[in-house]
Amino acid sequence: MSRTPPEEGTPGTARPSLRRGYLLAVVILLGSLLMVWMYARTAGEREQRAAQAAFESQSDEVLTLLRQRLLHYELALRGGVSLYWSVSRPTERQWRDYVGGLDIEHQFEGLLGLGYVPYLRRTDLEALQLAMRDEGKGLFQIRPHGARAIYGPILMLEPQSIGNRSALGFDMFSHPVRREAMAAARDTGQVRLSAPVELIQRGGDGRRNGLLMYAPIYANGIQPANLQARRTAMSGWVYAPFHVRTFMESALRQLDSGQLLRIVDLGQGGPGIEVYVDPEFRADPEPETLRHSETVELYGRTWRVDFQSALRTAGAAGAGADLRTSVAAGLIVSFLLFAVVLTLAHTQSRAERLAEAMSESYRRSEQRFRNAMLYSAGGIALLDRQGRIVEANPALARILGVAPASLPGTVLDSRFVDPGTGVAQGDSYSTATCKLLRSDGDIRLVELVRSPVPGDVGSDVASLVQVEDVTDRVRAEREVRLLNRTLEARVEQRTRELTLANHELESFAYSVSHDLRAPLRTVEGFSRLLGERFGDAIGPDGQDYLARVRKAANRMDALIDALLKMSRITREPLQRTQVDLSRLAGEVLAELRQGEPGRTVEAVVEPGLEACGDPALLRNLLQNLLGNAWKFTAGRADARIEFGRDPDAPPAPGMLALRVRDNGAGFEPAYASKLFRPFQRLHGADEFEGHGIGLATVKRIVERHGGGISAEAAVGEGATFRFTLPERAPEPPHEPH
Repeated sequence: MSRTPPEEGTPGTARPSLRRGYLLAVVILLGSLLMVWMYARTAGEREQRAAQAAFESQSDEVLTLLRQRLLHYELALRGGVSLYWSVSRPTERQWRDYVGGLDIEHQFEGLLGLGYVPYLRRTDLEALQLAMRDEGKGLFQIRPHGARAIYGPILMLEPQSIGNRSALGFDMFSHPVRREAMAAARDTGQVRLSAPVELIQRGGDGRRNGLLMYAPIYANGIQPANLQARRTAMSGWVYAPFHVRTFMESALRQLDSGQLLRIVDLGQGGPGIEVYVDPEFRADPEPETLRHSETVELYGRTWRVDFQSALRTAGAAGAGADLRTSVAAGLIVSFLLFAVVLTLAHTQSRAERLAEAMSESYRRSEQRFRNAMLYSAGGIALLDRQGRIVEANPALARILGVAPASLPGTVLDSRFVDPGTGVAQGDSYSTATCKLLRSDGDIRLVELVRSPVPGDVGSDVASLVQVEDVTDRVRAEREVRLLNRTLEARVEQRTRELTLANHELESFAYSVSHDLRAPLRTVEGFSRLLGERFGDAIGPDGQDYLARVRKAANRMDALIDALLKMSRITREPLQRTQVDLSRLAGEVLAELRQGEPGRTVEAVVEPGLEACGDPALLRNLLQNLLGNAWKFTAGRADARIEFGRDPDAPPAPGMLALRVRDNGAGFEPAYASKLFRPFQRLHGADEFEGHGIGLATVKRIVERHGGGISAEAAVGEGATFRFTLPERAPEPPHEPH
């Protein structure tokens, strides 16, 4: 609860310092009145001589204010440049947040916005248009149209008022006045100002009513040392359009100098272009009017600033010589000084009360520190510059196994097993884990955290040390590491056993296929000889039986080949590269058309599909999926096969979602889980030929590439196979330098 200070004017309650402040204020008032009277005697003479000097001084103040306002604009531009240096390319949201944080409407009056203009060559423009189209922003149009070597379109301009939005896309580098300022900023690496131009935001009224300020942006945020390097590294500009009249009014609002201005941009010589003129400025002023002109260099432009006084010289001199006016002005200043001194007296009183409050706050802070040390579970000690304990809490005494009263004055480093390995002396923060010898002879591991702290005036406190007993934690960590090493050894052993088992399975598959093929060839051969030599004797039924035997033997041989191919897919290492899936799909469909030239199939392949994988395996994948679609659409006159991106797949980082869809025979959805098992078929051999190994092969190829596959269909309505593949090769981890 705050206390209301007593009124200083109440008798008996005023502080002595406040009474002295009142006395000093009265003395200053009397002295200032005396000085005003003395000044009034010679004011007329001085005013007449100093009129011109004062007018020129005020002109310098006006120029200073203009420079300061332009400097504020420059700082806003350089802040935008820093934003572009910190990120490769800020988003529209980041740019909008930055400009919104500047509060242009109140802090930068006259500034219509803050924009970004990229430095684009023809190829850069095409890349930008494609990137913006891929981001869903449509085709980025540039005005005026036409082919040019360099483009400088307005890409972002905030705040997004109606006028600013209409300026987006305008190629400022195509405009000679704007191009001159942009090229100067690019070649010098400095902020540059344009000549007067007609601002797009102000409509087409034909007036040169605005200026543009440009700050260059170079690649990597580094300004090159020479001209050619700056042109090569040029990335773009941050620019600011502002209305000259609003700029002048806001810059000179705080200065009521009674001066009239005219600003002329001299450019490259000649009469120059009028930048700004006060409505009351006269080209042929009266002889009594005070006049002054200065030529200034501002951001690459040469301006001539003409000044005229709003009052006549005679009137100003008469007013300056008028004693009553001088006395009135002096009285005002005197009373202002009196008010200032009186305010200082009040301020001194408030400062004293604030000092008392700070003293109380310091006392409470000291109490909080004492309580923190007293009740902390970890050991805390204050050390002097020789490492001796100045003060310690009870927790440190418990860790050391001694009485708290025996700690002050002892060297903390002497408590460790290896002297000198404890708390290092110095001015920097440090941590260490050391062996501590307790008073009972037990050796414990402790973790020390040391940080420098300032002591009170006259004390020798140099650092604060926190001590934590970590013996139990270190032992637990050692046991965990031992368990981890044991687990790693077991995993390595299981891996070796699994690798050996895989090799044995591969050898078994090859030997079994070889052993199976020999009797198959015997069965097929003798069946053929039996049919050729004794065909008449066995009759038509016997011939039919022999044909079935040979057909079954050939089918089993084909199944063995398919089994070996599927085993080879999982055994051979992947050769990853970028693969054009659209081109592969077109080649596979062309091969299918050559195999059945009489069929009419509408095949739709989405262009531009690329994935990272083994080219041979991905061709095998597409041959199986597109071959299945080709096979199961054989019974339809309006057969259609589609291959492209899967629009219904949930987004997965780094993965490309694809689908193969047809309008063929389809299958029962309840049996979809059997599709990808080896030798599983949902249609009879008399309906569609095959071995039942193709989709199992597809599943293994997709999974080897880190993707997944699924299928959905309905009988008579076709089937859709959805699968994912990596879109790009994973980037290798960056090694720390």
